[in-house]
Amino acid sequence: MEGTIRRAGGIAMWRQVADRLRDMIDGGVFSDSQRLPSESELALRFGINRHTVRAAIADLVREGLLRSEQGRGTFVAAQDRLSYPIGRRTRFSEGLDGQASDLKTLVLDETREPASARLAALLGLDEGAELVRLDTIGFADQMPVSVATHWFEAVGFPEIGALLRATGSISKSFEAVGMADYVRASTRITARRASSRDAGTLRLAEGAPVLMVEAVNAHDGRPIQVSRSRFAADRIALTVGDR
Repeated sequence: MEGTIRRAGGIAMWRQVADRLRDMIDGGVFSDSQRLPSESELALRFGINRHTVRAAIADLVREGLLRSEQGRGTFVAAQDRLSYPIGRRTRFSEGLDGQASDLKTLVLDETREPASARLAALLGLDEGAELVRLDTIGFADQMPVSVATHWFEAVGFPEIGALLRATGSISKSFEAVGMADYVRASTRITARRASSRDAGTLRLAEGAPVLMVEAVNAHDGRPIQVSRSRFAADRIALTVGDR
């Protein structure tokens, strides 16, 4: 039996199977374009019924990790992850340059809100200070690869939403206000399952894994932006360096 599928513990069995298959693909047990064993074979391997295996496979097909061919079976889809470098000068477009021909960031929503205690501390502001909040989506060749929430001090960046809509790039928006040489002050990377909203926006199955990156950018030593980005884990590999 391949691994242990728990029948209790709060995680649906089909989700556990999907996670196990994902791990096997990532680990090279099943290679790109390889045909998976039949549902019956996988059910026997995991010690579960075929319906659970079928639900797990359907989930991974929706995510694009597998592809189903009528009359032939289910195959591992070729996975060419984009490499996204995180360093002192992290830029979405520059980081993915050469890996995709069309890179852009679109604004999904713009609001004003008071700074929470945590955001105020990260931005060096008083709690309750007015912030501009932007919810964005990043595309690489028309494929959504990240959704993010960004916060900026409203007094210093009242037009940041309009600038981002016009330029399609946060770095170009900062350049427009004379802050082209901003740097990454801190980065925190975690992993979680996509929320229903993020899954829909990223075209993922609900509960698919995402990489969560909380970042603070600064200019001349002063924090100017806090971002919480969620990257589709099967489409992006994060690489950490000094540059």
